[in-house]
Amino acid sequence: MSRQASGLMAWLVQRATALFLALFSVYLLIHFLFDPPADHSALRAWVAEPVVSVGLLLFVSLVLIHAWIGIRDVLIDYVPLLGLRIFLMMLFVFVFLASGLGAFKAIVTAGLGGGQT
Repeated sequence: MSRQASGLMAWLVQRATALFLALFSVYLLIHFLFDPPADHSALRAWVAEPVVSVGLLLFVSLVLIHAWIGIRDVLIDYVPLLGLRIFLMMLFVFVFLASGLGAFKAIVTAGLGGGQT
């Protein structure tokens, strides 16, 4: 794949993830404005619903992909030193992976527990 094709693919992925993130954010905003959970158990029960948990897992995954493409492009464009750029990219990969795993664990744990505390 050429560099231009790689850049085009990153651009397309960035736009596709942004679309899902915007739509799901509107869904979350509307849900929490009009039907907020009464307590922690109600929130866990809501997250335990299969459609919601899959949506949240997809949301977290796409946030991390979207953020990675954005930060990668910024680092490529504005960090001229190759060693520093690679170090920063590795640092962000670690932070994004740790964040994703933490979010995945929280969503799955809430789903497994259902409405129980």
